[in-house]
Order: sequence, then C-alpha cells, then structure tokens
Amino acid sequence: MANKVIPIGKLFNLEKGQLQSTKCTPGEYDFITAAEDWKTHNGYNHECEALIFAAAASGSLGRTHYVDGKFISSDLCFILTPKNKEKYPLNLAFYNFVFNSLRPVIVAATKSGTSKESINQTNLKKYELPYFDIEQQDLWIEKLKNTQVRKELLASELTHQQTLLKKLRQQILQEAIEGKLTADWRQQNHDVEPASELLARIQEEKAKLIKERKIKKQNPLSPIREEEKPFALPEGWEWCRLGQTTYGFQYGTSSKSSESGEVPVLRMGNLQKGKIDWDDLVFSSDQEDIAKFDLHIGDLLFNRTNSRELVGKTAIFDGLQKAIYAGYLVRFRMAGGTISEYVNMVMNSALHRNWCDEVKTDALGQSNINATKLSLFRFPLPSIDEQKAIVSKVEKLLNFCDQIEAQITQNQTHAEQLMQAVLQEAFSHSSAQQNQEAVNA
Repeated sequence: MANKVIPIGKLFNLEKGQLQSTKCTPGEYDFITAAEDWKTHNGYNHECEALIFAAAASGSLGRTHYVDGKFISSDLCFILTPKNKEKYPLNLAFYNFVFNSLRPVIVAATKSGTSKESINQTNLKKYELPYFDIEQQDLWIEKLKNTQVRKELLASELTHQQTLLKKLRQQILQEAIEGKLTADWRQQNHDVEPASELLARIQEEKAKLIKERKIKKQNPLSPIREEEKPFALPEGWEWCRLGQTTYGFQYGTSSKSSESGEVPVLRMGNLQKGKIDWDDLVFSSDQEDIAKFDLHIGDLLFNRTNSRELVGKTAIFDGLQKAIYAGYLVRFRMAGGTISEYVNMVMNSALHRNWCDEVKTDALGQSNINATKLSLFRFPLPSIDEQKAIVSKVEKLLNFCDQIEAQITQNQTHAEQLMQAVLQEAFSHSSAQQNQEAVNA
C-alpha cells in the first residue's frame, strides 16, 4: 500500500488513561505521564505495545511515548493501540517517531481551550496521518534508530563541549583577576600608578563629595586580614573592600510596575551572564522613581535576593535605553575612574561566586546578601591602566568563546534536525513511490 493519509481514528484505538499523578504509589511498573520522564506505580492495567499521547498537559501537549510491557497511564494521556492489524499493520516504534516529528502541527490542528489547552479524542481521531506500507515502516525504523544513536552521541559530545567552554570562561576570568593574563603587560609598563595611590585618590575624591553633600558618608570598612586573602596579587595591586571603590550602594524601587509605562524597570531576570537582557520588561511612569533610580552607563546591578544558585549575580548597565531598577537589585557606581567592565568581570568570576556562598543568608527557599555585606566583598584592585589592559584582553578571549559557543549551538540544531531529516526522507520516498504507482496504473 503506497503512502496515503488516514485519520488517526482508523489507525488506532484511543483509550483515556486512568491514574492521577497524585494517587501514584511508587512500585515496579511503569507509570507513563505527559512528562518526558516516566514514574513507577505498584500496579498496572495494560500489558501490551502502545503509544501514550499527552492530551491535557499544556507544556507537554502532544508528546508521545512508546511502551511495550506492563504499564499504567496518566489520566492526562490517551493510550493508542493498533485498530486493524490486517488492513493497517503498524510498527508502533516507527509511529512514535512520526507523532513526535509532527507534534507541533498535530497540536495546532487539534487543541482546544485558551487558558488551559487540551486535545479531545474526537479532534485527535479526525487528524490524518501519513500511512506507510509495513515494509517501509520496518525499513525506516531501523534508519531512525541508527540516527537516534548518532544524535544522542552528538548531543552528549556537545554537552561536554559546553561544560568545557564554561570552565574555560571561568579560567579566563580567574587568570585575569589574579593578574596572570597581564603579566607580560606589567613587564612592559613599569611606570603606572599603583593601586595604593588609586585608593588614596578615591578616598580624597569621596571626602570632597561628602563635604559638598553630593554623596553620603559611608561607615568605616574593616581592613582585609591576611587570612581573608584568597590568593596572592601581583606587585602594584591591592586587596580592598568593594565599598572603598564605589560612591555607595542603593536599593531599587519598591513601587509596583506595570506592563506599559514610560521607562523599563529592570528586575532580577534581566541580569543574565553579566549583561542586561532587555526581554520580558515591565515599566514605570512614576516621575519620582524615574529621577531617583535612573541608571547611567557603567552602573553595576547586584541581585541581592534570589535562589541559592543565583543570588549575587551582577550585570553592567549598557545604556541601550533609559531604565530604572527594582527593589531586589542594588546599584553601585565606581569611583576614581575605576573601570566598570573590569569590576563586572570580577563580579562574575568564581572568586565572587564563592564569596556569595560564604556570606548569603537562607530563608524560605531564597538567599539574601544585603548592601552592607556587598560593601565588604574582597576586591582585587589593579591600576586603572592595567584594568584597561585586562578588559581588552578578556573581551578578545571571551569573544572567541562566543564564536565557539555559536558553533556548538549550530551543531546542536543540526543534531535536532537529524531525526527530522530521516523522517522527511521517508515521507518523500513514499510520495515518490505513490506517484510512480499512479503513472504505472
């Protein structure tokens, strides 16, 4: 039988699953839900080969599982078994690939509802699938299985490469803030202002601004003890408290934002990998807040409250558009010409991440690091000129990492397309066969 399209209801029996996830009791039998990973149950009600189709779980709608053995299915799924084995013999493993390949179009054509989408049996039964001769099904399932193995091997290798690339980025930042990346630069530049003089100049500048009432006087910060220093710094560098190098720290607005307004209000989700992510914005038109929390290019934003893994993430404000910032963020500006890009590198290094883990307080599934603690962060300070050299070198190295990451992402897309390519080949092959049979007839 050549390739033709046949309603699902003529190919498969459809039966609604019975078990609610909340009533699952772990056991020895497969409990198949709409989720990607299966669970277990202490009983079963089917022992056969079948497809399990997710029909009422928004994020998993249309996902299909292949099962062969003793199982029970979630009440959010349909159980599909062959309806007419003589007229329409089915290789269910092959049709598992077909269902998942066509998942987006099947869902789009059969779903109903708005806030809670689902697929009913009537709509699904009417949807027409391509039907292949059983010989073709058996032939193509072997190709698909081989391709699946290749895809999984490629995906595993790409995941490994991403892990190595992440480690490389951190190694670059670590060697930068330890002064190792600019060792040759220092040998060629002996007559630069040491960090101790930079700190003294910052102190004089801040004292002048305090006297002019342009900034507030900060509480004295404790000196860094030898046992606090995580590694040795090159000659001319200084360990200092972060608060010594800033004009102060300011929490963001506590006013309620909205989906529209005059300026964006940056939130914790807008801080991504040291940069501002301008997606998923909320807005404010509060003129007092806009004046008080206005961000300047080079401002640094620190996430003071978040999950244990994300608290303390920091990003530099790029000034792509006017914006203010929300209360879970702390803004700080650098004094004395200290290079914000260098500071941002430090704040995205393992040195800072380890410090966050040391000082954070945990409560109700969230962690917090307040501005007082932030001011005490142990900060490796080189001269302004060396900061510029570090930024230039690190940016070149990280740009190279970005190129590698783009290639990995492209390869991941290729891995995902492998299965689709084989299925498309199967569809095209059967269509060509059908056309040839029509000509011969």
